[in-house]
Order: sequence, then structure tokens, then C-alpha cells
Amino acid sequence: MDQYFIIDFDSTFTQVEALDELARISLRKHPDREKIYQQIEDYTNAAMEGRIPFSESLEGRVKLLQANREHLKQLITHLKKKVSISFSRNSAFFKQHQDNVLIVSGGFKEFITPVVTEYFIKKENIYANTFVFDEQDNITGYDRENPLSQEGGKVKLLKQMNLQGEIFGIGDGYSDFQLKESGMIKKFFAFTENIERKSVAERADHITPSFDEFLFINKLPRAISYPKNRIKCLVVGDVGEEAIEQIRKEGYNIRHRESIEEKYLEEAGVLLCDEMNQPTAEQLENAGRLKIIGCFGRVASRKLAETACENGIIIFDDPKYNPRNVDFIPKRVISFMNEGKTHMSCNFPELQPPRNDNAHRLIHIHTNVPGILAQINGVLARHNINIVGEFLVTNAQIGYVITDVNAGYGKQVLNELKAIDHTIKFRLLY
Repeated sequence: MDQYFIIDFDSTFTQVEALDELARISLRKHPDREKIYQQIEDYTNAAMEGRIPFSESLEGRVKLLQANREHLKQLITHLKKKVSISFSRNSAFFKQHQDNVLIVSGGFKEFITPVVTEYFIKKENIYANTFVFDEQDNITGYDRENPLSQEGGKVKLLKQMNLQGEIFGIGDGYSDFQLKESGMIKKFFAFTENIERKSVAERADHITPSFDEFLFINKLPRAISYPKNRIKCLVVGDVGEEAIEQIRKEGYNIRHRESIEEKYLEEAGVLLCDEMNQPTAEQLENAGRLKIIGCFGRVASRKLAETACENGIIIFDDPKYNPRNVDFIPKRVISFMNEGKTHMSCNFPELQPPRNDNAHRLIHIHTNVPGILAQINGVLARHNINIVGEFLVTNAQIGYVITDVNAGYGKQVLNELKAIDHTIKFRLLY
């Protein structure tokens, strides 16, 4: 059975509401701009939360815009920089499923098409409103015959299309939920990466904090192996908000505690801490999910660094109050979690592998004994898996191997790699 993916544009494919952004461009010099901005935002939120009909919201916003084609050009440039992070990193999915991905939006083709077609989405699969212009290229209205300009427009459109197959809806607003309410789609996923509307999320089949989560749940190809919103980041002590925000933007599930409590440490994949609030070596022994520590200050002891290493936990630290550590620590955390880079770690051997977007990356951390690399390659050879690139570094305690391989392998391969003697940690990175 064919699968179709109905995806909203505003606050879903992009991080922002395009008409709100257009107003900020077109009304930039208007003396009452702040008042008008607020009116437009109020119209947007009222419709997205189901408090007023979409048609009323659309008409009210367009009347207030005072925009023209030149403003639209500026908006398109802006929107291309505002594609939602989890959508932008999954362009390969859109390329593979371009016949089955449909953008269905109450927004306008004039600014949607230039943005989404860069992600392999076909023009004929973009359903949205269209503006009406006067002879001076000013926006004077929109095509009122288009069902998407009307209340319940997405439902009307899908009835006309009569798609045969399983249909999944992804969006942030009430008009997206109406597809589920009408019985026309199999499941509705409330997309909350940019905004969470409680009235919509409460009615969804699933809340998906990222597009990675949607792909993971539905066992679809994705850029990263495991959604970051499922990885808990424990924050303890004096960690600057600027640093936390960088991690939050990556999509991690942030959890603040005043001190390190074992039950929270055992659930965490990432730990951010300060010099006064570090885990003990004994606590690390039981932190089976922990992959990385970012310490804003120096690590308390050599024993702590070595115990972390023996358990496959990398540490990045920086002198207390060093002005760079607000930026340095989160960037090191992100580059390790995203690409496996260990550069400037205080307890792992150093490796800076180039990213290979046309391969899957496997990370194998093991006790530093002879023959592990041969065993890794033996598993891959038995399953006829081609190695695109491979990197091995060691220190006195561990060996750290990154292997980039072609796609096309089963879980059995991963299980065999995990089962190699002396394996400490193994993960599929992307």
C-alpha cells in the first residue's frame, strides 16, 4: 500500500509563520508596525488553535500586510535560512520519497515553492494558496476559489485528491488536526520542534518534537540513527544559558538538577556540569547510557577521567571562567554526538574524521587489546558490506574505531559488532 506524507509549511517545514515574517518586512517603516505585527500574530494563533475560522484569519492577515513582490523576494531569502533543523538534515528522505511527499498549507505558493523545491519536493505536490496582485505588483488579495483559503480547506482538498493508501499528517495547527478528525488520514503527528499548541497536541496520535522522531517511529530512512529528543541531557551546576541553548537547539531533552543524582545520571546520554558538581568514578560505573560529559571547569581527578574512558564516556573540559567555554564545550559535545569527533577531549584518543554523507557511520569503543579491528572488518566482510572509510586511534585504555559503510545491512550485523569481545560501547551514528 502506498504511503503519503502530508506536511504543513508554517512552523513545521519552516521554523516561522511566513505571513508574520512578511509583515515584518513589508511594514518595517510603518509608524504603527508593532501594533500591526501583534494583530497579525493574534490572527495566526487564533486560527492555529482553532479559536476562529481559518478563512477569517487569512483574510485579516492579508489585509494588514501592505506587501508586494519585492517584499516576497526578501521573504524567500529569509525563509530558506529558517527551514526546521530536523527537516533540513533529512533531505535524503525527501529525495527518496519525492512522489509521496505533499506540502499542504494555508500559506502561499509564491514563497513556499522556492523553499521546498530545494529539498526535492515536486512542484506538482505543493498545494497552497496564491496571491492576487495589481499592476504595480502589490498584493491585493488571494484566490478565494482555492479550497485552502476556506475553513476546513485541507479536508476539502484531500477529498478532491482521493489518495489511495496510508496517509500521515504532520503539522502544528488545528487545520492539520482536522484531517485526522475527518477520518481522511491514518495518523496525525503534532510537530512541536518550533511551537507546541496545547489544544492541537492533546488531540494528536503522536507528539513529534522533530522530524527525526517521526521517521524513527515509522521506521523510515533518516539522517541520524536515533532522535535527539529521546536523548536526555542532564544539566547540573553553573552552566550558562547560552551554552544550554546550543544543546537545546540540537533537539536534546534538557533536564536540570541542583546536584548529580544517580537515577537521573543513569538515564542521561549527555551530562553538562560545572567544576563543583562532577560525578564520582563510582557513579560513572552505573551510567550505562552516558556517552559524553561537558565540564565547565577542570575534571576533578585523573581517576575520574580514566574511569570515564574505561566506560566509553568521553569528557571535554575547559578552565573555569574561560570566556570561550560557553561556546567551546557545546560545540565539542555536538561534534562528537553528530560526527564522532574527539578533538580536544581530555580522556579519549584524538580523531577528527571527515563527514561522509553517502555512508553510514559506526562507532566502536573497546578495550585496547590486539585484533579488534580485524574482528570488526571480519564481520563486515562476512556480510559483504563495503567499507567507505575507516579510522582507528588508541590510548593506553581504549581503542576508538569509526567505520563508514555503505547502506544495506541488517540488525544481525550490528548485533555481531556489539558482541565482539572487549567491546565497551557501540553505536550507529548516522
